[in-house]
Amino acid sequence: MPRWRNDRDDEEDEAWLATYADAITLLMAFFVMLVSFSKIDIPTFEQVAAGIKNEIGLKKHDAQTSTQILRLDLSDIVYTQNAEQAVDVGEDDRGVVLEFASSAFYRPGSSDIRDRALPLLREVAETLRQPKYVPYIIEIEGHTDDDPISTPVFPSNWELSTARAARVARLFIELGIDPLRLKVSGFGETRPKVPNRTAAGAPIPGNMAANRRVLARIYPASLDQRRDLMSRMATEDFIGTTPGRVDLTQ
Repeated sequence: MPRWRNDRDDEEDEAWLATYADAITLLMAFFVMLVSFSKIDIPTFEQVAAGIKNEIGLKKHDAQTSTQILRLDLSDIVYTQNAEQAVDVGEDDRGVVLEFASSAFYRPGSSDIRDRALPLLREVAETLRQPKYVPYIIEIEGHTDDDPISTPVFPSNWELSTARAARVARLFIELGIDPLRLKVSGFGETRPKVPNRTAAGAPIPGNMAANRRVLARIYPASLDQRRDLMSRMATEDFIGTTPGRVDLTQ
């Protein structure tokens, strides 16, 4: 005769859940202990945390890291601005990478930002000002091709690449991003994506255009950087200073 199941059987069948929950709790406690005793790479920690959430059955959307959400937010901006040909949204082991094509954002041989590029940069700045992204560092890099430049304003590609990156940083400050979050650097022609010339030395126009770019690397600050950033921001608030507005027409 078949044996009918009773409530006691159901309770016994689900007893493993308590052990499983205890194991997950201990695992999370272990990661908390690692954070408290050592320096930790925030993007890596987010990825591990998202993986644990996936393993315990949360929906994939709920398990997305803040860096992944930021990439989606920035991709939406590029799409709505119809700027896919001029802006690439990528990701590396540190965070999100925005790549701006110089030809679409600057006049030739100049660091002046084109008017048509301003709406997109304003939306990017507005997104990065959101409270959830305040603990993110923004590194802006300028790059050029190997075609030399020599003008009274830009004696070499070093000055041009740095000025283009600094122009974006100044705009972000004007739009309300705290300068403490920003870093600016210019690399000239020293870090090309692709070869500028053939083996015989002939220029490759398409490759040279690809190498003329400005990158915005946006990544979560480390725990030490976050403490330093919040401390410096609090000090500025205490002494009553605020980031000055920048005249972008100069």
